[in-house]
Amino acid sequence: MEENALLGQLEEVARALSIEIRYEIIKKDGRFYPGGLCRIKGNWLLIIHSKANTRDKIKTLAKALNRFDLSEIYLKPGLREYLSTFQEEGRSLENK
Repeated sequence: MEENALLGQLEEVARALSIEIRYEIIKKDGRFYPGGLCRIKGNWLLIIHSKANTRDKIKTLAKALNRFDLSEIYLKPGLREYLSTFQEEGRSLENK
């Protein structure tokens, strides 16, 4: 699957889960940091480094999305399988 199409599909899933996505420049101790998920006032926010390459943006989104229960979300063919490759990297946010 083409990377920009995959990124768009992952962004759609995030919107379905009410996760706000912001693309911003991130500075962290002079090292590259692609971004991460946080919760602010009860709302989920995913900040992604705007200068990250598309592959890093995809990985950041996939890791964040895998922390949620995706069983009730429609995912296009192949997307659920792709996300499963990141399951071990995230921990579940159920009950949080």
